[in-house]
Amino acid sequence: MTELELGEDDDGGGDFAAVAYREEEYWDVYLLPVALTQDFKGLLHALRQQPSISGAIGMLAIGDDFFVIVRVYGDDVSLFLSDVTASVDWQVARDVLEYLDIDVPDDEDLDQVLPAGDMSVLADLGLDEMELGALAGDLDLYPDEVLASIAERIGFHQAFQRAVDAMG
Repeated sequence: MTELELGEDDDGGGDFAAVAYREEEYWDVYLLPVALTQDFKGLLHALRQQPSISGAIGMLAIGDDFFVIVRVYGDDVSLFLSDVTASVDWQVARDVLEYLDIDVPDDEDLDQVLPAGDMSVLADLGLDEMELGALAGDLDLYPDEVLASIAERIGFHQAFQRAVDAMG
C-alpha cells in the first residue's frame, strides 16, 4: 500500500471494521478483517453476507481521523462519512464520496469538518440526525469513542465493546 492509502502518519493500528446486526431481540457485533477499512467494495460485500432480517450496520474507525457508518438492507445502502476532508488523505473516504456522488473538497473547503451522506442512517434505531451530527462534530472524541457512543444509544454497546476489546 502507498502512504496515501494508509494515511500520511498512520500505520493502520487503530483502524477497525465491525458489523452489527440483530437476530430477533439480540444484537451481534463482530470485527471484520482490518483490510476492509481500506476496501469499500469489499466492505459492502461483507455486509451483504450477514444473516440479519433487518439489515447490517457496518462501522469503520480510521485512526484518529474519521469514521464511516454503512447500513445495508438488501440492495439498499445508506452511508454516513463523519468528515469529508478525510477524502484528501484516505482512499476509503474518497470511495464513500464517489458512491454518494459527492466531489472531493477543494483546498479552500478543507478548514471545516463536515459530514456527508445520510444523517438519518440510524434514525429508525433511535439515533436522530441532530444527535449523529453532534457526535460527528465533537472534535474531542476519537472515532472509536463516537462509534461506542452510537452503539450505546442504539442498544448494542456490550456486544460492540466485546468485539473491540478482542482486537487486543
